[in-house]
Amino acid sequence: MITHEDRAKVLIEALPYIQRFNGATVVVKYGGHAMVDEQLKRDFALDIILMKYVGINPIVVHGGGPQIGSFLEKLSIEPHFVDGMRVTDKETMDVVEMVLVGKVNKEIVSLINSNGGRAVGLSGKDGQLLTARKMEYRKQKTHDQPPEIIDMGLVGEITAVDNRILLSLIEREFIPVIAPVGAGTSGETYNINADLVAGHIAASLKARKLVLLTDTDGVKDREGVLLSTIRREEAHRLTEDGTIGGGMIPKVHCCMEALAGGVQKAHIIDGREQHAILLEVFTERGVGTEIVH
Repeated sequence: MITHEDRAKVLIEALPYIQRFNGATVVVKYGGHAMVDEQLKRDFALDIILMKYVGINPIVVHGGGPQIGSFLEKLSIEPHFVDGMRVTDKETMDVVEMVLVGKVNKEIVSLINSNGGRAVGLSGKDGQLLTARKMEYRKQKTHDQPPEIIDMGLVGEITAVDNRILLSLIEREFIPVIAPVGAGTSGETYNINADLVAGHIAASLKARKLVLLTDTDGVKDREGVLLSTIRREEAHRLTEDGTIGGGMIPKVHCCMEALAGGVQKAHIIDGREQHAILLEVFTERGVGTEIVH
């Protein structure tokens, strides 16, 4: 049973972190199971609102892969993936933009606002927030053959971030919620990986923290033991020797690039744990894996 003393201890433990991060910007990539489970969705909204009320400036970047997949299935559009990335033709891009910007983004904004926050929904096309170009994806088949260049369609990579609209919203005490869609120089629309969007935005703002919500505990060693803290050079070594593999590779690379761009710390945490963001920001041990300089 939780006693009054236990509750008081929790508040006291959080106090130095509230003081330390007052006025700091924290970029959170919201995705995975935390976007599906109703209780976790509400917990996420409350975490973001609490961060704002204690003086932190949270910025949310969200994914929406399962929601896109569900809508494509209803339209009988067959999805195609290469190494976990969605090949995005013009028809699929229309669905991606509609689901991410028109549905998922507005649901997150509504959830935050209905629980007492002040959120504003954006896509990377608003205020020229994200400029992108077509991604050139090279797939290495064997070491003795040149890589195969694969056409990923309207999958984009970020070439520039104009964060003025974010700074304006932060100054007015709003919580920006960003859909990972960007525009090319000729106005074409690109589907961009949400982790990469979060990392680029965090770097452009020199954010105190970048937090990626995932469906795993964090980065683990070869024995499956969670690594609570790793340095940039160590993360590079663990990737090179195969300890870090699969879908964790792009997340770790995203964190390392964000650190190189001026972010102080990056975190990969388990979004399936209730109030994972608060545990990471306001407790001594935190949760998941932090990647530091």
